[in-house]
Amino acid sequence: MPGTVGRVPTPSAPVSGAPTASDAAALVLHHPWAQTPLGPPEAWDPALRAVIDLMLGSPVPMALSYGDDLVLVYNDGYAELIGGKHPAAFGRPSAEVFGELWALPGVGDVVGRVYRLGEPFLEKETTLPVSRTGTGTVEQAVFTRGYSAVRDSGGDIVGVLTVAAETTQVTEQLQSLSELASALSGTLTLDDVARVALRSALTSFDADQVGFAVDDGPGWRAVRRVRGELLDEADERLPPLWRRWPADAGTPMTVAAETGRPSFTPDGQPLLATAVDRHDQKVRAVAALPLRTSSLRGALTVAYREAHPWTAAERALLAASAELVAQAAERARRFENQHGTAQLLQRSMLPEHLPDLPRLRVAARYDPGVDGNAAGGDFYDAFLMPDGGLGIVLGDVAGHDVQAAARMGQVRAALRALALSQSQPDAVLTGLDRLVGSLGAEGRTDELFVTVVFGVIEPDRELMTLSSAGHPAPLLRRCSADGDPVAEYLEIPTGPPLGLGGTRTSTSVPFSPGDTLLLYSDGVIERRRQSLAAGLTDLAAAVAGAASGDPRALCAVATAAVAGATEDDVAVLAVEHVLTPSRSASMEVPAEPTAPSRVRHWMSAQLAAWQVPEQVIGAAVLCTSELTTNALLHAGTAARVEIDLSPERLLVSVADSGTRGTVTRAQTDTLSSRGRGLGLIEELSDAWGTDPTVRGSTVWFEMLIPGG
Repeated sequence: MPGTVGRVPTPSAPVSGAPTASDAAALVLHHPWAQTPLGPPEAWDPALRAVIDLMLGSPVPMALSYGDDLVLVYNDGYAELIGGKHPAAFGRPSAEVFGELWALPGVGDVVGRVYRLGEPFLEKETTLPVSRTGTGTVEQAVFTRGYSAVRDSGGDIVGVLTVAAETTQVTEQLQSLSELASALSGTLTLDDVARVALRSALTSFDADQVGFAVDDGPGWRAVRRVRGELLDEADERLPPLWRRWPADAGTPMTVAAETGRPSFTPDGQPLLATAVDRHDQKVRAVAALPLRTSSLRGALTVAYREAHPWTAAERALLAASAELVAQAAERARRFENQHGTAQLLQRSMLPEHLPDLPRLRVAARYDPGVDGNAAGGDFYDAFLMPDGGLGIVLGDVAGHDVQAAARMGQVRAALRALALSQSQPDAVLTGLDRLVGSLGAEGRTDELFVTVVFGVIEPDRELMTLSSAGHPAPLLRRCSADGDPVAEYLEIPTGPPLGLGGTRTSTSVPFSPGDTLLLYSDGVIERRRQSLAAGLTDLAAAVAGAASGDPRALCAVATAAVAGATEDDVAVLAVEHVLTPSRSASMEVPAEPTAPSRVRHWMSAQLAAWQVPEQVIGAAVLCTSELTTNALLHAGTAARVEIDLSPERLLVSVADSGTRGTVTRAQTDTLSSRGRGLGLIEELSDAWGTDPTVRGSTVWFEMLIPGG
C-alpha cells in the first residue's frame, strides 16, 4: 500500500481482477480531518497510516476508533454493518454515533478497556442488524468481533481496531444440525428418515439435488429430492419414491455406501454415466457421505449444478449430518423389523376378507396405538351364521405384547366356533367366559381380562341381537323422520369382562334399511386428560354428521372423531343395512406402465353402463387413475380396483399387496404424476381414507350421487 493517506488508493482488486471503487476510501480522502482529533492527514503517524490503508483494502468489516473520543474511521464492510448511520458516522466519536447502544455492557466498555489497557479482546458471537446490499432488507447476522490496540511509531496506544467476521452461515448450519437431530428423533421408519434427511440437506446446504440410499438385499434402494420439486402436503404423506440400484451401479452414492469412504467432486460430470434424467446430467459437483452402522449401509449425497469447492467446514458438517442420519436409519430399520413382525402377527389373526352380502355392507379398520412396535389384543370379526344371519364381534384382550395377540387369536377362534354351534349371543359369551377363565388358570394369572360385544344380524327380519361383556356400548346411526341422520348408543346390559364369571344377557334391537351399526374399542374414545363422556359425545357427533352411512367411510370417521393421540390400539367394525342392493365390479391391475390408462377406460365404460352422472364419472375416473398410479409407484406390485355403486354414493378402492420400490425406472418415468396426489382426492371426493391390510394397504374414496 502507498505510504501516505493523501494518495489513498482504491482497495485491492477482487478475484476477477477488475478494480472496485471504495466509498470509504473516498471519505478518507475528502474528510476534513484537521477539524478532528486525528488532525490533517499529512501529519498522521506512519503506523496509523498503515493501519488505515490495511483497513480500507480489506473486504472484512473493520473500524478504527481513534483517540480519547474514539473517533470512527471504517471501511465499506463496516459501513454495511452500521447501515443508516453511514456516512454521518465517519469522523465522529463512537459514543455519539451509537448513542444508548454504546452504554450497554459489552459494547463501549469493551472498546474503552482495550484502549486503556492495550489487552486484545475476542467477542466470539454477537447478533447485529445488517442492511444487505442490493436487496434493501435488514437481516439479523451473526458476527465474531476482535478488538486490538493500535499503537503509533512510539509504541503509545492511539486507538482500537475492531475486526468483525460474519459467521452467520456457520451459525445457521450448526443450527440446522441441531434441528436435524431433533427432527430425526421423531422418525420411526426409513421413509420418515428419508423425508427428514433430504429436506434438511436441501435447505441446510442450499443444494440443487440431494439423495439418500440404504442397502436392500444385494443392492440398494435410493430416493432423492431436487430443488424446486413441488411437494404438497398430500405428497408428503405418501411413501418416498424409491429407486432400486444394483450392487455394482457405480454411482458416487453407491460407491460411498459400498466402501464406507466419502468422496467430494468439486467439478465435472460425476453422474453422467449413470444419469436417470436431465437433473443428474446437469450435476457438476457432488459430495457422497457413507452411512455406516452395525446393521446398515447407505449414503447421503449433496449435489450442485455449478462447480463447488468443498470447504473443510462443509465437509465436517456433512460428516456430522451423515452420522446423525445413519443412527436414525438404523433405529428405523430395527423398528420396522420389530413393528412388521408384531403387526404381521396381529393382522394374521384378523380376517383378511369380510363377508360380501346383498343387503349388508361390512367394513372394519385396525390401527396400532402410539407404540406400534408391539402387538395388541384388539380384534374384530364378521362371518355368516348357519341360519343365514351375520355374526359380528369386536373385542379387546388386555395387554400389548405377543402374548396378548396370541390370546386374542385364541379368543377370536373360540368365539367363532361357539357361534357356529350356538346362535344366541349370551350363550356364546357364557361359553367364552369359561374358556378365558381356563386360559387364565393355565397361565397362572389373574390379569387376563377380555371385553367383547357379540351380535347376530338378521337382515330379513330387520333385527339384530347383541350381548356385551364389559365393552363400550354399540353406536347406531339411523335416518330420522326429517331425513337428518342421528346417532345413538344402544342400551345393552353390560356384564363383567370375560374371565370373571357373571350373567350374560342378550338384547334385540330393530335394524332397518338405512341403519349402520358401529362397534369400536376403547382406544377410539379414550384420551388423556379428557373424560370418557366427552369422547363418547365426539364420536356420536362425528358419526351423525358423516356424509353417508357407508361402513368404510364411518370407520375412517370414527377413528378420527376424538381429537388427540391415543396410546391404545383402535379397532372399529361397521355394518350397514342398505336401502337398495349395490352393484359392484373389480379389476386386477398389473404393474405395467399402461395400467392407469386401462383402468380409466374400464371404469369409464362401467360407470357409463350403470348410468352414473357424467360429472361423477369424470371426477371418479381421475381420482382412481391417481390412486392406481400411486399404488404402482409405491407398492410395486399388482393392484386391485373395486367399485361399488348404490343409489346414494359411489365407493372406489385401490388395494396393493406388496412393498414399495420394485417398479422399474422406465415404469416410474411413465407413471409419475405425483404432483396432484391425494390432494386431488381430498378436493373431489366427499370422503376418503387409507386402510392397512394383512398384505399391503387400501386407499378408498366416496362420492355422493346427486339426487341419490
